[in-house]
Amino acid sequence: MTLKIAFQMDPLADLNISGDSTFALMLSAQARGYQSYQYAASALNYADGRVWAKAYPVDMVQRVKGDHFRLGEPVSLDLGTQADVVLMRQDPPFDLGYITATHLLERVQPHTLVVNDPVSVRNAPEKVFVLDYAQFMPPTLVTRDYEEVRAFQQAHGQIVIKPLHGNAGSAVIHIDAKGKNLAALSELFGQVWREPFMAQAFLREVSGGDKRIVLVDGVVAGAINRIPGEGEIRSNLAAGGHAEATQLTPGEQAICDAIGPELKARGLVFVGIDVIGGKWLTEINVTSPTGIVAIDHFNGTDTPGMIWDAIEARLASR
Repeated sequence: MTLKIAFQMDPLADLNISGDSTFALMLSAQARGYQSYQYAASALNYADGRVWAKAYPVDMVQRVKGDHFRLGEPVSLDLGTQADVVLMRQDPPFDLGYITATHLLERVQPHTLVVNDPVSVRNAPEKVFVLDYAQFMPPTLVTRDYEEVRAFQQAHGQIVIKPLHGNAGSAVIHIDAKGKNLAALSELFGQVWREPFMAQAFLREVSGGDKRIVLVDGVVAGAINRIPGEGEIRSNLAAGGHAEATQLTPGEQAICDAIGPELKARGLVFVGIDVIGGKWLTEINVTSPTGIVAIDHFNGTDTPGMIWDAIEARLASR
């Protein structure tokens, strides 16, 4: 199958080609003979029922640092008539710009397959969608009220607080059992973000890793265990963590079995979930999941190929 793929993404020049999932998808698309285009979410336009973007044909990608891509001359790409698939792959923050992009892409969805489905992405931010599966979560509070978070901390001892729409482990802060600096941090979060923030009971098991599990159309494709760096509680690879090979525990498989059918039904083709201690679900990442390069490195698998197979299957069934 020959496809035209429009990647809505961050600049190619800025990618870490050794581990970036979008770059791995581009390499795989090139190997399949697809024509790829790259554009930024800020390049989206709408008029008279059409959505288009100033997009650059991707003439070549290769895993050669400093010479990893070549782009053609920009074109005005009609996403409803001149692309078979749009991949939303720009990194959060999940702000009004991100939400607006989902509204615009929703308008091309009847004609062009958008992955992940923009309506579902808008309705399933990672730290909110996960609340649907509270039976698998550690004790969790969503609030802007200091008195509420103080009572939560007193009930659970050590906690972590984090922005509700953050990414890559940014601003995830550990609060000790004495609640030191909790008032100041609650005040800071309230000043920086208008939305509530999240507090969770601290899981000591995080020292043994935070498992990233990737699901493709609701089916487990693989997993890695992300180990926090020295002096850190955050295991995100972008925050200094490192990856190790791993297998799923029965508890983790039960989580995947519970959420997989809903992911598929919502058109969430490429999803990464985070699990601590073999049983605690903390996030469901649907905006721009990562981790497939490390998974394939350890397991000898081809997760980009699985994703393209799932996309081709969805196209064939439309």
